[in-house]
Amino acid sequence: MLTCPEPAENPVLWPGGAKREEDGQLSFAGQKVTELAQRFGTPSYLFDLDDFAARAKTIASAMAEEFWEGYGFSGANVYYAGKAFLCTALGEAITKAGMGIDTASLGELTVALNPAMGADPQKIGLHGNNKSRECLRLALRSGIGRIIVDSLNEIDLLQSLSESENTTAPVMVRVTTGVHAGGHSFIATAHEDQKFGLSLASGAALEAVEKIIAAPNLKLVGLHSHIGSQIKDLASFQVAAERLLAFRAQVQRLGEAVPEVDLGGGLAISYQGEEVPTASEYARSLAASVKKACEQAGTDIPHISIEPGRWLAGPVCVSLYQVGTVKDVQLEDGSIRKYVSVDGGMSDNIRPALYDAGYVATLASRVSDAPAASCRVVGMHCESGDILVPEIALPADIRAGDLLVIPATGAYGRAMASNYNLVPRPGVVGLSRKASPRYIVARETVDDLLRLDIGAVGLSQ
Repeated sequence: MLTCPEPAENPVLWPGGAKREEDGQLSFAGQKVTELAQRFGTPSYLFDLDDFAARAKTIASAMAEEFWEGYGFSGANVYYAGKAFLCTALGEAITKAGMGIDTASLGELTVALNPAMGADPQKIGLHGNNKSRECLRLALRSGIGRIIVDSLNEIDLLQSLSESENTTAPVMVRVTTGVHAGGHSFIATAHEDQKFGLSLASGAALEAVEKIIAAPNLKLVGLHSHIGSQIKDLASFQVAAERLLAFRAQVQRLGEAVPEVDLGGGLAISYQGEEVPTASEYARSLAASVKKACEQAGTDIPHISIEPGRWLAGPVCVSLYQVGTVKDVQLEDGSIRKYVSVDGGMSDNIRPALYDAGYVATLASRVSDAPAASCRVVGMHCESGDILVPEIALPADIRAGDLLVIPATGAYGRAMASNYNLVPRPGVVGLSRKASPRYIVARETVDDLLRLDIGAVGLSQ
């Protein structure tokens, strides 16, 4: 039966400031869960800002070290993938680490450009397979450093908009390399039968490059590939790098310099205590692959960039819930399973239902000497698939009012949250040993939902 490791047993699963206190409570950045629940309510996302800053520095330093010019490289940049979780409170950590921001919508781009974020527009990128005119215009007028085109039609649209804005757009081409990697088919993004990118195999990627070269208001600044998410096998990155850099050599023969190659994100994190590659192992493996591929292609080594999101935001945040109904259910084999219902669920973490993503959970407000029981942690939604953790060992005396924590929910938790059953989305509480806890994203209320419900005024006769 699956168990949840304690912070002292397996730190990789937890925020850096996680600790089991002498009174049995879990604390994060020095703040006990009962105090946080009383002040901010449940469910809540508890986000360790210190740990986010530390991880940003770690990945940026690892890439800078392995791609050092003294080793024959051309340097490396890290772009934080804002789709994992983006708010202005992360700006200081991102900019201090020298990172850029990768965006994928008008909303994300607007937040990244917010002065409170403190980001240099030249270090902002824009993704998307169906970018709107409004989004592209904002990108052009703001002078962001890279627009990653995803289709042949987008190239025509971007040329037209750039001409009307009297500017030149810095363009990268998203290339589908044919490498299938990731923990679920929905998050593997470089195989052929999917919506992203331009295929190497079909010739669409080369056609896109030729269209950009011919467009007077577009400048090809690089090539891009993203093969998936939650990737544990570093060999997948190696194969993708080899294919993309071989294509770069082909483009260079057309007379283009292609100064940058972005190898995307996808580095895995631990969700249940499993081992995953470290930032240093990833950077070292990537550097070796890039050098080998460029030697085989007979080209110079381009500037390399990557786009981690989950790796930065995932482990630094936990979800805090309060237990409500606890129900014993007899299974077909005669065994008993406890259904432990919490006051959140699929509206604040859709990943288990959407991807069959695995998590663990632990009793956070106390320790117990009771024997372990087979438990299923479920949400409060009107949906039988509202299951957060299908099976986990929890104390048999777990009861209403207990606090439960699920670690590693910082990536795609709040970002994918919904108002299913008209449930307000939880707030994100920023934690730091340098300051008092505070909301960095406010908790929604029912009043917020009602404010958008305009009613039928003027529609009835």
